[in-house]
Amino acid sequence: MKYFLLTVAASTMLLVGCQSTSTIDNSAGRATVYEDTRSPGKVQGVGVESQDIMAVTDQMMRDMLSNPQLMNREVSPRIIIDSQYFTNESSSRINKNMLTDRLRINLNRAANGRLTFVGREYADMVEKERDLKRMGVVDGGTIRSTQATAGADFRLVGRIMSLDAMDVQSQERSRYHQITFELVDLELGTYVWSGMYEFKKSAQDDIMYR
Repeated sequence: MKYFLLTVAASTMLLVGCQSTSTIDNSAGRATVYEDTRSPGKVQGVGVESQDIMAVTDQMMRDMLSNPQLMNREVSPRIIIDSQYFTNESSSRINKNMLTDRLRINLNRAANGRLTFVGREYADMVEKERDLKRMGVVDGGTIRSTQATAGADFRLVGRIMSLDAMDVQSQERSRYHQITFELVDLELGTYVWSGMYEFKKSAQDDIMYR
């Protein structure tokens, strides 16, 4: 009799458990969709997004390539373009390397040797390899041997700035971005080129950028 009651109780619990899970939605989620990186996506807010990064770097590249102080020199100038002196003073969260890397790579491709880019952020790597060659641990490679690594003529500096406003009743917010790019002469300290990109966005609800 005791065995029979335990069997009935277990069956009842199993039946209740099946009924309680029958309301769970086990349907498949939305499939991943590729979006055009030059257009606003389905998820968008007032921050710096892919279309902004591509637009600003494309504009700065065209502006630099049309600058005679850079492009009309007999010897191609050496330029450092990285994010070390490119600061984010805005309320937008963004990886600055996405701007400086895209600008440098596209410039390097378009300039076709008329500009030379110095990889200063990898100076430690270069020095270690040079030490190995000079100690005879490895051979001298196939390119050349130089007294020192390349010094730069110009370096990129810049800022990302923003101005925010919000309607406290509707919670609608707007953000104006101003992004500046400049090349500094590393001997005189003068600016040889300057560029600026501006845009403003508004949205009912903001999203979280990571």
